[in-house]
Amino acid sequence: MNKRAHVYVSGRVQGVFFRSTTRSEARKRGVTGWVKNLPDGRVEAILEGKKDEVQEMIDFCHEGSRAASVSNVEVEWEDHKGEFSGFEVRY
Repeated sequence: MNKRAHVYVSGRVQGVFFRSTTRSEARKRGVTGWVKNLPDGRVEAILEGKKDEVQEMIDFCHEGSRAASVSNVEVEWEDHKGEFSGFEVRY
């Protein structure tokens, strides 16, 4: 079953390769969507794919890149929309 998750990650997650690492991890799993920095210091992501693979990405978001220090991950599960062909970093 395909699912979509809208994720917000808080902590020291900007300037620590969080977005590029997220992109690499998503591409390895075949998860599509995007990730971007928010003005308030959080990172936002849309993750689409098989439910198990999306859950693996959410698990990754709890740890992030090596230099990251994640304090909170908010997840909103949504219906899969299939609107992405890959995974990208947005600016």
